[in-house]
Amino acid sequence: MPRGVKFLEMIVFDKVTKHYGTHKALDNVSFSIAPQEFVILVGPSGAGKSTLIKLLLCEEKPTFGNITIDGKDIHLLKEKYIPYYRRQIGVVFQDFKLLRGKTVFENVAFALEVSGKPDDQIKKEVTKILDLVGLKEKADNFPGELSGGEKQRVAIARALVFNPKFLIADEPTGNLDPQNSWEIAKLLLKINELGTTVLLATHNRDIVDAVHKRVISLDKGKLMRDRKRSKYA
Repeated sequence: MPRGVKFLEMIVFDKVTKHYGTHKALDNVSFSIAPQEFVILVGPSGAGKSTLIKLLLCEEKPTFGNITIDGKDIHLLKEKYIPYYRRQIGVVFQDFKLLRGKTVFENVAFALEVSGKPDDQIKKEVTKILDLVGLKEKADNFPGELSGGEKQRVAIARALVFNPKFLIADEPTGNLDPQNSWEIAKLLLKINELGTTVLLATHNRDIVDAVHKRVISLDKGKLMRDRKRSKYA
């Protein structure tokens, strides 16, 4: 990416505060995420998780403090470089956000088509990613023909099309039953093992306890705990 930052170095939140009027969504938050680390972000509704994610995506700017990658402040990027920066970040949401009138293959291919990739490269990349998430045999199905867990796998596949170095999963199991939730968690662990940094925001205590990864806890905008172990209270 020209004159930009890449997720090959430490992500650092340095005394980050975000105000919305008189409300402090984040309050003097500091932590770092190493390349290829798997970090779980927990906290009740209103804790600041969504704000933190918006700051990472450059959808919002801190009121105070800095967010840096490889020593570069991401919020000093010129506007024209932000789309290139965001292509390095895969994002998965709770509600899937799939295009109902497109097949699984077409949903995953769509972003590549918009970016002008040639058809042969799109076919190769999408087929590879669908194989990774276990949906190669569902390529021609439409979202309405899939289970909730399968829909989330499509969403994860779509988030991986630009081979991001950093994946944000925002409550990806919120609409799923326990079995499908665990399958999605295992897929995220697999993606992490292949070299992608993962930030998982979740309320699911069973998932937090099961994956045995670092946990950052927020409450009322403050960083309350930063634990290498997976239990939280």
